[in-house]
Amino acid sequence: MRSHNALCVALLVCNVLLLAVPCRAAPALQAPSAGDPAIQAQIASAVEADRASLGGYGGKTPVPGVLIGVWDGRGGTYIHAFGYADLATHRKLTPQDHFRIGSITKTFVATVILQLVDEGKLNLDDPLAKFNIGVAIPNAQNITVRELCDMRSGLFDYVATPEFESGKWGPETDFDTRTIIKWALAQKPYFPPGTAYHYSSTNYLILGLVIERITGQSVGEQVATRLLQPYHLYQTSYPTTQAMPAPSVHGYDLTDDKTWTDVAKPMPVSMLGSAGRMVSDLADMKRWVFLYVTGATNGSATQATRLACIPEGSNVSYGLGVFCTAGWFGHAGLVPGYNTAAFYLPTRKITVIVLVNTEIARAATDPAIAIFQDVAGIMTPQNIPF
Repeated sequence: MRSHNALCVALLVCNVLLLAVPCRAAPALQAPSAGDPAIQAQIASAVEADRASLGGYGGKTPVPGVLIGVWDGRGGTYIHAFGYADLATHRKLTPQDHFRIGSITKTFVATVILQLVDEGKLNLDDPLAKFNIGVAIPNAQNITVRELCDMRSGLFDYVATPEFESGKWGPETDFDTRTIIKWALAQKPYFPPGTAYHYSSTNYLILGLVIERITGQSVGEQVATRLLQPYHLYQTSYPTTQAMPAPSVHGYDLTDDKTWTDVAKPMPVSMLGSAGRMVSDLADMKRWVFLYVTGATNGSATQATRLACIPEGSNVSYGLGVFCTAGWFGHAGLVPGYNTAAFYLPTRKITVIVLVNTEIARAATDPAIAIFQDVAGIMTPQNIPF
């Protein structure tokens, strides 16, 4: 090995002769590739470790199933299904299985809003009082469409209301969206509009009513005609019933007696509404997150506004229906039995999709986000989300 002095002399000579004999630069470190078997082995090991630890009980109740997809900017791909889609029949999870994607629905609703802005039918700074949505919103003259989109309206989150938490509903209960909004309005707002951030699904139920008021069609019809059909998202749907397209994944809850219980009576889709009722699969989620993050679905001005994220935590910001964290853009979803995450990193053109068939985690972080973080730690250690 060279001594320190010898190395200094070598560097000096190199600098002196730079014009005549340029020094050869050290080769750049190759970024991890999703197609590299060694990287794939690291990801698989991390996912299996997360399945064990997030399920809890010393690894005796691993998370039933995890479907993961990683695509890098150089054509490398890693897609793998871990565990089961159905514990009762021991049917293995497959990349073709459908999941409930929960709040990723918000990315579709926000995109419809932005398209309406592009068409001149709506302004993001329009006050909510401008729209007759069939329910009286207190302080509506001071709450804007933009503040609904970026979670700065201050309106109480309906999933934290006593009516919601009572569980006095069945999977086929047909809720009127306005009734659910009234649950939230009966609670004190978190703060005056525009003064802070608080994630509240009530905002997106209201945005759904705004879309319906402007277009004269249901949110589901608008999502289908504007987004699902033109962008060939044929495995994605905005369902009106509890039925899921085949093949579909069973969602699970971990009981106190250390067993996984099938969520046979899921939350009614009428309760999820435009805040979280949609269903999709791995391939469509990969395509969708790329489309809306890169601005393929709406104009450049509205796209710049969508991604003008405002910090809401040390490593997390929120834009118009999108989380922004360490260079990643996307969204996560959580409903009983399902947890999902779909994110894109534009600087490296990397996509990570994580679909899990439980929202239960014996940790502070939701399972899909925990797995996403670990995958990012392998693929992009300089961009660790959340």
